[in-house]
Amino acid sequence: MSCPTASLTLGVVAHVDAGKTSLTERLLFETGASTCLGSVDAGTTRTDSTDLERSRGITIRASVTGFALGDLTVTLVDTPGHPDFIAEVERAVGVLDAAVLVVSAVEGVQSQTVQIWRVLRRAGIPTVLFVNKVDRAGADTARVLRELGAHLTPALVPLTRVKHEGTPGASVHGIDITADEVLEAIAAVDDRALEAWADDRIPDQLGSLLQDLMARTRLTPVLFGSALTGTGIISLLATLVQLPPAPQAVQAVQDEASATVFAIDRDEQGQRRTWLRMWQGCLVHRCRLALGDRRAHLVTGLWVSTADGLQPAHEIRAGQVGAVVGLPDSRIGDVVGRGSSRPPQHFPPATVRALVQPVDAARRTQAFQALQELAEEDPLIGLELSEADQETAVSLYGEVQQEVIAAVLAERFGVEVRFAEQSVVCVERVRETGDAVERIGENGNPYLAGLGLRVEPTPENSGITFSPGLEPGRLPTAFISATEEGVRKALRVGRSGWEVCDFRITMTSSQYWPRQSHGHEKFTKSISTVANDFRHLAPVVLHTALARAGTYVCHPVDRFELEVPEAALPAILTSLGRLGARVDDSTQVSGRVVLHGFVQSARIPQFSRALPELTSGHGILTTGFARYEPDRSPSAPTRARRGPDPADRITWFRSHPR
Repeated sequence: MSCPTASLTLGVVAHVDAGKTSLTERLLFETGASTCLGSVDAGTTRTDSTDLERSRGITIRASVTGFALGDLTVTLVDTPGHPDFIAEVERAVGVLDAAVLVVSAVEGVQSQTVQIWRVLRRAGIPTVLFVNKVDRAGADTARVLRELGAHLTPALVPLTRVKHEGTPGASVHGIDITADEVLEAIAAVDDRALEAWADDRIPDQLGSLLQDLMARTRLTPVLFGSALTGTGIISLLATLVQLPPAPQAVQAVQDEASATVFAIDRDEQGQRRTWLRMWQGCLVHRCRLALGDRRAHLVTGLWVSTADGLQPAHEIRAGQVGAVVGLPDSRIGDVVGRGSSRPPQHFPPATVRALVQPVDAARRTQAFQALQELAEEDPLIGLELSEADQETAVSLYGEVQQEVIAAVLAERFGVEVRFAEQSVVCVERVRETGDAVERIGENGNPYLAGLGLRVEPTPENSGITFSPGLEPGRLPTAFISATEEGVRKALRVGRSGWEVCDFRITMTSSQYWPRQSHGHEKFTKSISTVANDFRHLAPVVLHTALARAGTYVCHPVDRFELEVPEAALPAILTSLGRLGARVDDSTQVSGRVVLHGFVQSARIPQFSRALPELTSGHGILTTGFARYEPDRSPSAPTRARRGPDPADRITWFRSHPR
């Protein structure tokens, strides 16, 4: 048995206000998937389904809908456009077969356009460029086409052209694939087409060749239109049919199931839904499903995205996107079976941390529970709870994301919060080797455990390695596991209050009292070591070793690429200098200068706000997390929250009784 129709998972991506959601609504309307045209301004869009999205007029979470194009079933994924939600875009891109990147004919290529394009290129996603708003005053398709070639790729092939652009009567007309501009674009990337073009011949099977070049991302089609008036949409739909369908969609459903979890949310009844992209095989209702190496759970509900919206289903087949109920411990990025053959996604860390405080202190527990639910849906929020001082913090990518979290907590959970004490998220690294030992019954140690640990620095980005040393033959496995658990938990807060990274921890010694009892009792805890003894002692020993080894604070640094008009260069260099940025190289192209370098992540928002004025709105800045560098300022940033203080062990012992 095989799937009856081909399927295509299509993403619609764009910089903010390019008309991405309006285009999604137009596609649904033109294909008959919706009977009325949704409006962002009126708050009637099908994909921006939450009250918050409708009131703000922006997409916050990737949403799924669908339509039919003949025998092709298209699952449409509408993604956020604001830079604060770029991680949401990257997650969605990981499950796409193809994408439409929307660019405004008025504003042209923006920094976010370049960022999204690079995400699509890294994932190898065939992409159609749709230049929207050709009917708006100020539309300049020739300029935008030049910008696309300069900032995205020169391998472009225009398939439509515009008449009367910049007016309400703007119309879009197709370009025959035998036209010189199309043949020239194909010849630039294909040797056989180049030979035919040089001999003034039409290449054989020209349509199939163009389709193949688009599928292999060697050539990117450009189409023009208006989501508002509908002009150019028919040509866009015709191009979408030429994109490669899901490669696994025609495989037998008996194949081993493979899928990727790309989103988690809750339906109107509050049921937790896990969104999957099926790569191979199928999932059936009431099957038992295991994610990764965790235990299997019973699937109690299945929904599939169809041309008629999200529908209950008995199965989710290869090539389809669907929602599953019954997976209480699912996480974004989980896989079923082998998952996808695509390279794993790596998301840059959030560089801003903020304390979250309920306006009503009595609702602290409800606020934390609500944040836990949001963190399940978006693990990049990075929820953190300090048990000692009952502080809750989240990791953020920007101010808009912070505003959205506050609004969601108020509207969905009825909990009002405020954000306080924003700080840059730093890390700590170990300076040199340090040792520490605690023995049973010595120096106030209340635990029936003795432990020795050594910490040693390792190369950058090597991670944390825990080694039991020579103890496996001397110490029960459960005690070694408890030690590692206590160590790893303690590493979240180093000597300066930041997470410690890139070093090796080795157990150098251990002591314990074997299981004993009084009289004929089975087991007496007061005279026998238990796992908690090692779990509670490990942080004390670790922080003593860290204090002796020494740690230093490192702040996050982004690499940047900045393109500005040549006339703006002096002001730009002055501004970058004030921010402590390092410019590594520069190139000049047609009156513009491209700069590459590094700058502290914390200083990027300030520079981004100043950039439009410095460049008269003609600067394009793209950034990405590069690394953590030692903070050489006179007073490195610290946090009030610390681990066990070696000079005040008694406080730790009292707060963590045996």
